[in-house]
This record gives sequence, structure tokens and C-alpha cells, in this order.
Amino acid sequence: MQKPLAFRMRPTTIDEVVGQQHLVGPGKIIRRMVDANRLSSMILYGPPGTGKTSIASAIAGSTQYAFRILNAATDSKKDLQVVVEEAKMSGSVILLLDEIHRLDKPKQDFLLPHLENGRIVLIGATTENPYININPAIRSRTQIFEIFPLTPDDIEQAVDRALKDTKKGLGDLPLTLEENSLQHLTRATNGDLRSALNGLELAAMSTPKLEDGKIHLTLAILEECIQKKALSHDKDGDAHYDVISAFQKSIRGSDVDAALHYLARLVIAGELVIICRRLLVIAYEDIGLANPGACQRTVAAVQAAEKLGLPEARIPLAEAVIDLTLSPKSNSSLTAIDHAIVDIHAGKAGDVPRHLKDSHYAGAENLNRGVGYLYPHDFPGNWVLQSYLPDKLKTKKYYQPQLNGKYERGLGQQLEKIRSAQKK
Repeated sequence: MQKPLAFRMRPTTIDEVVGQQHLVGPGKIIRRMVDANRLSSMILYGPPGTGKTSIASAIAGSTQYAFRILNAATDSKKDLQVVVEEAKMSGSVILLLDEIHRLDKPKQDFLLPHLENGRIVLIGATTENPYININPAIRSRTQIFEIFPLTPDDIEQAVDRALKDTKKGLGDLPLTLEENSLQHLTRATNGDLRSALNGLELAAMSTPKLEDGKIHLTLAILEECIQKKALSHDKDGDAHYDVISAFQKSIRGSDVDAALHYLARLVIAGELVIICRRLLVIAYEDIGLANPGACQRTVAAVQAAEKLGLPEARIPLAEAVIDLTLSPKSNSSLTAIDHAIVDIHAGKAGDVPRHLKDSHYAGAENLNRGVGYLYPHDFPGNWVLQSYLPDKLKTKKYYQPQLNGKYERGLGQQLEKIRSAQKK
């Protein structure tokens, strides 16, 4: 019986690894280990289907070490002994130990001395936080590397490789994929490459040829094979972008239930990257100085979501959406910078006033650079009246504070004091 596509397409060298470039990219830590042929034991921690086994396989293939796979939960101490005996014969063995967080004490005690002498290069794989769920004795003898969910582009690259590979992949089949079906496959699998390849293979093997002799994989077929419905998409993706637009406008309009509805649609579609980027835009465009704390909390929520991956990422994302939706709003920062940019494009930049120009070089004073500059910290209140804008723009007022939030009201009061003093 033929092995699954995800198994067949497993990388054999470090160059074939998809994603995880923070570890295997040029100059990064795992690639440096491989290039120097100086491996150390490690724990790869991340969601299912994101490349833990693939990285272990690629390390072994790139270094020509013997490679064995065991499961800490289901394989016995005797299985470990077999691997150790092989290592004694060959010098070293790379052991991928899946579910390493379930390694019991007798197995651990047996394994530790062989890690110490380098006979076993352990690569532990786990979906659990190793700092919480893995025994300190193992942890102290390994490097811990976090594996992140693959991006849609990563999955598309791997799927494209599987579709073209005639030896290990599906390249010998007369397959055609609708554009939107490929998009759904890369997005709806939530960064899980194994799920994407399994769904693709099931679709390819279960779909009969049509009269033209080809196997046409449609969106409906891929939805059925990966058991996830797509958002409504047309060929140009208009419906998809309509949902994103409605998401931002609902938050801007302070309708928390609508905002959560559209968030749910994007979560189900696997659009983690788009959600995170959009929330950051919303935080600084629509909430802004009315509630800077909400902006900071959104950054933290996005970072948490990116580390967690879907489906758990939905929790910090929902908190951020509720926070932003019910926050006071201000787009004063956006309006201010856009008005300034309009003037620059219109040729209204003007020359920097001489007293503001750089004077940190010999001869600057001879050119009248920086002469007459007043250092604000030398004056009461750390402020002194002097001009900063180019002459042609000296009466410009780009920033107009909005008074919806306590923080920006304070900024507005301070600005009024400064502008009143500038008029004197």
C-alpha cells in the first residue's frame, strides 16, 4: 500500500524544508548546525502539521546520519534500547521522539546518558509548551526551538511541489485545480501542511476523470475533502474582501456583535495573517490617540495569536475586537499625517530653517548651520518659543485633536497652551 502524500513529500535535505526560515534559512541556527555537521539535541515545539518531523528528516538527510522515529507515549524502553544499540554500531543516530512531553521517568533515565555522550542526537517533537510539560532534566540537555504555523504562501509552495513531482507527488496525474480551490486549500488548513496534502491527495484519488481525461478539482471537492467550508469567493475575491471591509467598518462603527460575526467568518476561513494585520491597522487608524492603551493591548493580542495559531488564536483576537469596538475612536493621527503628505506631494516642503540644521561637523557655524537654536531643556517648562516649520508652511496646523477619549483630551489641552503661546 502506498504511503500518504504528506509522508512521501517529506523533505530529504534542509533546502527542501518549507517555512520555518527563522530556523532553517541562510545563516539561521539549525542550518548552521547542519552546515558545520555539529548537531545538538533539540526540542521542536509547535502546532501539528507545521514541519517538526520534516525538519528532523531534513537534518538527517543533509548530514547522512541514521534516522529513527519513536513515540514517547506508545513505544517502549526496549524500542529505545534498539536505537541505542544501533548508535553504538554506527557512531550516532538522530532519534525523533514524538510526543516527548509524555516521556516517562524510566525511559528518560535510560536516555539521558546517551544524550550526554552524543551517541543519540535527540529531536523531540511536541505540541505542548516544553517549559511547562517537559522534565527539566531533558530540557537542560536540549535546545528549544519554536515552530510556527505555516503561511498560505508556504502551503501553496508545498502543494505546488507535490502537484509537479512525478516520483513522490501527484505529477503523473492529469489534475487541474480551480484558482479559488487552491486558495481555499492553503487558507482553510490553518497552517497545517499535513492536512493540506492529505486533503489534496484524497481529492485527487477520489475524483473520477471527466470526458477530457482530466481530474478537475473544484472548490466544492476540496471543501468536502478537508471538511471546511470556504467563505463565499468569486473569481476575483470580491466577497472575501467585502468581509474584511465589513469587519473594519463594524469595529469603527462600535457594533461589537457585527464585528465578532465577521471575525468568526475570517477565523473559519483560516485568515490569521489578514486578521492580525487588519486589527493593527484598525487600532492605530480608528482608535488611535483616543485610547493608546487599546493599541498596545492589540499588539500584545496579535503577538499571542501568532504564537498560538488557530484555533486557539481566536481567543486573544476576540478580546482585541471587543476592546477596539467599544473603545472611544479618533482618526486624528491618520488625518494629520495624510495632510502633511499631501503638502509634500504638492511641492510645499520648503527648506529646513537654518537654526534647525545639523551642526555636528567642522565648519557648520561658518555656513550658519544650527546658529541660534534654542535648547528647550534650558528653559522653564522645557519649552521656548522658536519656529520649526519651513517658512512657507509656518502657519500650518496639521494635527487637530479629537476629544472622544481622556488621553487625547489631555493632548488637546497641552496643544492649545502651546499654540496660544506661539501666537504671542
